[in-house]
Amino acid sequence: MYDVAARAGVSHQTVSRVVNGFDSIRPETRDRVLGAIAELGYRRNLAARTLATSRTRAIGVLAPAVSDYGPTSTVQAVDVAARTAGYHPLITTTSDERESILAGLGFLLDQSIEALVVVAPQQRILEALRQLAITMPIATLQSVEFGSGTVSVDQSSGARLAMTHLLELGHREIQHVSGPLEFFEAAARRKSYQQALEAAGLPAPAIVAGDWSSESGYRAAASIAPTTTAVFSANDQMALGLITGLFERGRRVPDDVSVVGFDDVPEARFYRPSLTTVRQDFEQIGRVAVESLIRQIEGGPAERIAPLDAELVVRDSTAPVVG
Repeated sequence: MYDVAARAGVSHQTVSRVVNGFDSIRPETRDRVLGAIAELGYRRNLAARTLATSRTRAIGVLAPAVSDYGPTSTVQAVDVAARTAGYHPLITTTSDERESILAGLGFLLDQSIEALVVVAPQQRILEALRQLAITMPIATLQSVEFGSGTVSVDQSSGARLAMTHLLELGHREIQHVSGPLEFFEAAARRKSYQQALEAAGLPAPAIVAGDWSSESGYRAAASIAPTTTAVFSANDQMALGLITGLFERGRRVPDDVSVVGFDDVPEARFYRPSLTTVRQDFEQIGRVAVESLIRQIEGGPAERIAPLDAELVVRDSTAPVVG
């Protein structure tokens, strides 16, 4: 506040009145103060009003307003890891619209948080972070690399595991049900699928677009070619719908078509057949992110975090190609 006052050429009491919305401030004075606030990135430290120390031990978490397994599990993992370490997660959700993202970030930044976790599976979320030029420690999850604080599972490697498994089973007609390509994870899985076919000298069949939901996987069954012997689904929910859709069209899994998913949702081993999938360790994502942020809060350096390993989990939905 004193820095803002000095920059604007007013008293700190005047800054306080502007921040708190007093009407008795001259317009030109208010404009100078607001300009200094914007230039210096000043935000009120609400905790300092009630605490002798400026420490809040609060970590802000911005998450997408969806119930999908991946983002939900990631946020839960961060919540558990933060609480275990003696910090207080403050979680808010946002739609994928720019104004909603900025509003969510602004809300968290106004709560005197010491670090920020952002589930950022889309480019527009990273653009909002760049626009705000936040200086506190940040961890971006389910994202492409954003500074040193990105924590994610290696999606490309995971997709290669799925494709290698199907190719080793002798499959040569492999289709892909993709997630929405504005999501980094969906784009990475699709690219690795295409690269695996190219490396094996195989043509790329038509890709079927999904939206992460079981219903879209169910609809995708109608687009699986009669010659296709295996499908790599970009997530487990779509794989579940796909298996049901194939069954209703007289195609058995894995006898006629092998299916691999991605994520290893808790229900995957209870599907019929149980689902071969690529496992992401969401608990590890949360733990690594929180450990990195706390290290920085306590004065340590920001260190690049290598992508976490994915794991292939082989179950009953895949089998060697027949014939």
